[in-house]
Amino acid sequence: MDGKMLARLGMIIFVAIAITATVIEMTRKDEPVPARTAPTFQPGADPLRESLRRCQQMGEAAVSDPDCLATWAESRDRFLGRAPAPSAPNDDEEQ
Repeated sequence: MDGKMLARLGMIIFVAIAITATVIEMTRKDEPVPARTAPTFQPGADPLRESLRRCQQMGEAAVSDPDCLATWAESRDRFLGRAPAPSAPNDDEEQ
């Protein structure tokens, strides 16, 4: 076998493999991969948050509202990591 014949044979084999690969790729069905989404965070009902929203909607009237003052104190303590102040002992508990 001379060099030209060997080169032609190699070229024919290369083209045959390329055509086969192309046909296989074109007939393959690509299934779309479903996109993974991060789970959404659904915080539970927080009474402090609801009370803060209510005070926010009250506007300037919230400054004189005792419930709002207590809510803001609780929110501040939670933010600063303070423990709630202990309540004064009742006379019934001392006996």
